[in-house]
Amino acid sequence: MKNLRFIIVVIILMIYNCMFAQKYGTKTGNIKFEATVPSFEEVAGESKTTSAALDATTGDFAALALMKGFRFKVALMEEHFNENYVESDKYPKATFKGKVEGLDVSKLTADAKTYTVTGDLTLHGKTKKISDAAKVSKSGNTITITGAFEVKPGDFAIEIPSVVSKKVADKISVTYSFQLVKP
Repeated sequence: MKNLRFIIVVIILMIYNCMFAQKYGTKTGNIKFEATVPSFEEVAGESKTTSAALDATTGDFAALALMKGFRFKVALMEEHFNENYVESDKYPKATFKGKVEGLDVSKLTADAKTYTVTGDLTLHGKTKKISDAAKVSKSGNTITITGAFEVKPGDFAIEIPSVVSKKVADKISVTYSFQLVKP
C-alpha cells in the first residue's frame, strides 16, 4: 500500500512537471514607444519592467506593463503622460493577451524566425486587436521575442490637446523585446 501511494505521488509530480515545463517568463521585458514629430522635442518613453509569459506548447503569450513604469528624458513629459494622457491612476496598466501563431519551440534556433503575433492590446480602458510580424529565437533556456507595431492614441480614447497636437505623431511606434526564461 505504501508503494502504491509513493507511485501515485511520483506520477502526479511528473504530470505536474510536464504541464508546466513549457512555460517561459520575464519581469524585465522592454517596451519603447516613440511619438516624435520632426523638428520638435523627442516624445518617447521606455519601460524595462514589463512582465511577460509564453506557453511554448500552445503559443499563448501575455504581457503586462505598468504605465508608471515608463521613463522619459524629460520629467515633465513623464508627468503629463501619467496624469493627462494615459491617466495612470485610473488605468494603471496596459496588457496584451494573444498568441504566437504556429510556434514550434523544437524548431527555434539562435537565428530568429518570423512569426505572426496576434491578440488584444488593452490600454486606457480600451481594447484593440493587434497583429505583428515578430522575430522569435531560442538560445539555451531563453526564448527571445522582438517586434514593432503602430497604434493611434484615438484608438484608445487618449486625447491629445490641440496645443500640443502638432508636436505628437498621429501614429505611435511601439517596439518590444522580451527575453523569456523557464522559471
